[in-house]
Amino acid sequence: MMRSFEELVAEADSVSVDGWDFSWLDGRATEQRPSWGYQRAMGERWARASAALDIQTGGGEVLAAAPVVPPVAVATESWPPNVAKATRLLHPRGIVLVADQDDPPLPFADAAFDLVTSRHPVRTWWDEIARVLQPGGTYFSQQVGPASVFEVVEYFLGPQPERSRRGRHPDDACKAAEAAGLEVVDLRAETLRTEFFDIGAVVYFLRKVIWMVPGFTVEQYRERLRELDRQIRGDGPFVAHTTRFLIEARRAG
Repeated sequence: MMRSFEELVAEADSVSVDGWDFSWLDGRATEQRPSWGYQRAMGERWARASAALDIQTGGGEVLAAAPVVPPVAVATESWPPNVAKATRLLHPRGIVLVADQDDPPLPFADAAFDLVTSRHPVRTWWDEIARVLQPGGTYFSQQVGPASVFEVVEYFLGPQPERSRRGRHPDDACKAAEAAGLEVVDLRAETLRTEFFDIGAVVYFLRKVIWMVPGFTVEQYRERLRELDRQIRGDGPFVAHTTRFLIEARRAG
């Protein structure tokens, strides 16, 4: 039997949201994965690289699973709890973690890497990526697309302006990459189904993905959460749609 609203919310509001591991949601929410298999494809590219950089690595969970680490391997992260977690995960693999504020310039020399990767960067500094790539080097990234999980966003914040829905569009990323002097060699986008099976999953998600509903707290949104809890109990999972795109761009040799 499903636990009470208060029990579910209290639990989700107290657990740690450090790192980028969503395993706490197992059995409580589901999200379709893009067909291209980013983690596998990224690992294949790291195995072939001689000097690789992973930007905004989060807690290092995705990068730590790379089967082969190149001779020069570096990752950056800005959020202190993630810096600590990524350091613990990545240092045993021979990957140096650099605490960086995610603002330009990147703390690396020109043409330092033949591969730069990033999964779900908050913002992509294309000029900096082009600068640190060697001639012939590649940037490979899976990114959050436009209006991702906006069913959740608009449930709490109301209808969003068109400019918000248009943000993070893959076409814009392609234009920005080309403006920085990179050639886009692959660009793919998919819309994927996400389901939340209880209100605790929604609370945890909003605490972890802090830019969805900025400043989210349980107390501020308690009544709205209570309404959603009744909806889930009566109608079934709350359904949203994530958008993802894959972009691969190369610096001219």
